[in-house]
Amino acid sequence: MFGIGMPELIVILVIAIVVIGPDKLPEIARALGRGYAEFQKTLRNVKDSINTAEADFYRKEDTEDGIEDIKGKTPKGQKSEEDEGRDGK
Repeated sequence: MFGIGMPELIVILVIAIVVIGPDKLPEIARALGRGYAEFQKTLRNVKDSINTAEADFYRKEDTEDGIEDIKGKTPKGQKSEEDEGRDGK
């Protein structure tokens, strides 16, 4: 955890109590916890959106390739078996 051990945490807590005061410290800790939780939630939503968009992209690409195979066409940049046979002769 960022290389902070128990002694360092105690020093930080003591400094926070002296600077902020024991009355405001729980409020600030709660606010920081809520902010961190909201950040994690937002980050999870962004990751899910990216994964969904990526899956949709590849699904669409695979579907287009499958339709071209059914129609007897080949995907862009690839040669069909007939074309390869002609090139080899």
